[in-house]
Amino acid sequence: MPNFIKGNYKRSIFSTEKGYTVGIFKIKETNEPIMENFVGKTVTFTGFFDQLNENELYIFYGEAKEHPKYGLQYNVHDYERLKPDDIDGIIEFLSSDLFPGIGVKMATKIVEKLGQNALDLIIQDQKSLLLVKGLNTQKRQLIYDTLISYEDSHKTIVYLTEIGFSMKDSLAIYNKYRENTIMQIENDIYQIIDDIDDISFLKIDEIAQKMNILSDDERRIKASLIYIMNNLTFNNGDTYFLIDELYEALFGFLHFQIDVDTLKQYLQDLHYEEKIVNDGEKYYIKDIYDAELNISNTLKKLNNKTKIKNKDLDIKLHELEIINNITYNEKQKDAIRHSLENNITIITGGPGTGKTTIVKAIVSLYQMLNDYDNQKMLENVALLAPTGRASKRLADSTNFPAMTIHRFLKWNKENNSFGVNEYNKDYSRLIIVDEVSMLDINIFNSLLKGLTSNIQLILVGDYNQLPSVGPGQVLKDLIMSNIFPTIYLEMLYRQKENSYINTLAYEIKDNDLSDFLTTKDDYTFLNCPTRSIKNNLHYLCEQILNKDYDCHDFQVMAPMYYGEAGIDSLNLELQSIFNPPDITKKEIKIGNVIYRENDKVLELVNIPDENIYNGDIGYIKKIIDASESDSKKTEIYIDFYGNIVKFVPKDFAQIKHGYAISIHKSQGSEFEMVVVILSNSHKRMLYRKLIYTAVTRAKRKLILLGEEEAFRYAVFNNSEYNRKTTLLDHLIA
Repeated sequence: MPNFIKGNYKRSIFSTEKGYTVGIFKIKETNEPIMENFVGKTVTFTGFFDQLNENELYIFYGEAKEHPKYGLQYNVHDYERLKPDDIDGIIEFLSSDLFPGIGVKMATKIVEKLGQNALDLIIQDQKSLLLVKGLNTQKRQLIYDTLISYEDSHKTIVYLTEIGFSMKDSLAIYNKYRENTIMQIENDIYQIIDDIDDISFLKIDEIAQKMNILSDDERRIKASLIYIMNNLTFNNGDTYFLIDELYEALFGFLHFQIDVDTLKQYLQDLHYEEKIVNDGEKYYIKDIYDAELNISNTLKKLNNKTKIKNKDLDIKLHELEIINNITYNEKQKDAIRHSLENNITIITGGPGTGKTTIVKAIVSLYQMLNDYDNQKMLENVALLAPTGRASKRLADSTNFPAMTIHRFLKWNKENNSFGVNEYNKDYSRLIIVDEVSMLDINIFNSLLKGLTSNIQLILVGDYNQLPSVGPGQVLKDLIMSNIFPTIYLEMLYRQKENSYINTLAYEIKDNDLSDFLTTKDDYTFLNCPTRSIKNNLHYLCEQILNKDYDCHDFQVMAPMYYGEAGIDSLNLELQSIFNPPDITKKEIKIGNVIYRENDKVLELVNIPDENIYNGDIGYIKKIIDASESDSKKTEIYIDFYGNIVKFVPKDFAQIKHGYAISIHKSQGSEFEMVVVILSNSHKRMLYRKLIYTAVTRAKRKLILLGEEEAFRYAVFNNSEYNRKTTLLDHLIA
């Protein structure tokens, strides 16, 4: 029998809408040795539950864990409600809050008359309560209905877990449909996908097929279409699709064909059900269509508002130059003026063109013009970026607090919603968003929903970089619309004599290479075949170590994970150089990869509660074996920029080695020294925007390592996938 504790639920300490509960439980019986000392005592428990009733009898299946902050807890995986099986328990149960109006006296009467099997007798035959004097019709009905509901809810949850749902999913389904749950499952199990966010199509489809729902069932095909459109949206970055694409993708998923007319009918049905939008030959997921439309409408209204004029702007700008001992050129002054006079301004340019200098000036001048103290500035100005690293860079460069957009919007991880939204807006007046090329259509739409119409919005970025991971191409579409004031920065400021990084970036952008094989103070091209890349990288790293540098000071990047010169192979090589095995360092094997203390690692998901985000780089400070940890689980403590976060086994899939990372993961970051791996074996991933993005990550030193042919191919290959979007069409309509 699995480990259990049996006893009475006492009270809740914390609970969420989805059923996650932390509470107090009094143990009567257990088969888990560590819990035997708590028999007759109370213990804290955690888990997902349907309604828990005080003093009710339950059996919890799970295991005891030592929480580093809260001490011993019982983590519940599954549970059963138990009807009380002794006279005192039955009396306590019937006189509980579950049966309002039935006190101890009446509960005692019921038990005295019906005996120890009172509850079963009532469920089997409501008329058995007629034997109890003093019970009117209303109270007899209340007792019977409550017991039936009590039994049915538990039976429903058991049914859901038996057909394949987890306890968490079962509770979410039951809380949505209640007594209609089984009817809903049998009528259309795929409706759950629309009604409950956290349960995936693939899980529903797996259970549906076990229930013998036919592969070509209309409900399945329509649900498959939504799943496919969502996948295509996030894999390709498109915001709409044509019928041929959907036909091909559906066949690839279902492995059987339906005719085009039938497909069009299904799509039309989904349009009428408001799950997709059909606009001419284009098919959109409705949320994506609405996002493009809302962004367009919001920005056009904002852009058409009366401009802000301040007669003291030029005077204060001159004062700022004196204070900072700087002279802004006319292009920079134009950018600063436009930003403080217009409701929307776009500032775009490559590395070294002064974007940071301008943003810092805008913040300082805004404070001077409004005569704000620091508190007023915090209330009225928001500096935002898509990633934690980009927001940290923004804060460091402006000496003003900055944050991620998710943090600004108060993202709730549990229900994937934003606390700042169209119904609860933020009242900041000046909004500056950096690295806008990384913004997808959804996050930008959410940001605009959370802002008032009384704002000045400044968007800063370089649209020659890679587009966002999510759908859309926000910055490019906004610039191409030509309806918003846009400052193009082209003059290089961050450029020393015999330096080349920024020049190379512009040569790549303009498809016009010069002497890229010539070594400069800040640049080297190490030309070698793919088979020699790892050996040369090894030698290069040894030189770096001999010059008292370490892996904190530089970053290796590559286009692909697999192959001889891929990220996974490079990480093994680099770990052996920068953090070799040592008896003083603990290590752990996760899958086929060994992680050890001092390893450089990359975070793969957003965890706003811990202030870490996808793409953040950290270092393993400590590994604690399960046998030594209070939680009895292996624990890894990772330092992200001074923020130390604990990872337990369920979190281990969220990290990878970070000695070498993908170029996509480097977006929003800058590194002192960058090594870019170039191999003909990566050709299918090599194109201009990718190599441009890699080169622009380097601040002081750039090393290109690999094949000249691969580099030239990347620079002259401008055939990256062109995303299909209609934000531009809406903007210019």
